[in-house]
Amino acid sequence: MEPHEAIIQPMITEKSTVLQERGKYVFQVALKANKVDIKRAVESTFGVTVVDVNTTSFHGKGKRYGPRIKKMPDIKKAVVTLRRGERIQIIEGV
Repeated sequence: MEPHEAIIQPMITEKSTVLQERGKYVFQVALKANKVDIKRAVESTFGVTVVDVNTTSFHGKGKRYGPRIKKMPDIKKAVVTLRRGERIQIIEGV
């Protein structure tokens, strides 16, 4: 998998901003991306050293629209831990 295909977007939430203080960043990633692909993508895109990658998958819920039931998309989330002292300035907005 190409590095630009692995990362979809950064996830900015209250919990992710608290994790940024500890050097952890949260990204929405492609469903087929594995930890090695995610590590390579973050290192090549942002020029940082990745120490650890934790992933979790979420199944989309079913939403009812009258008689029809529509399934929301599945997503995969990755929490990337950087080497101590490194930061990703673009996400932090500094």
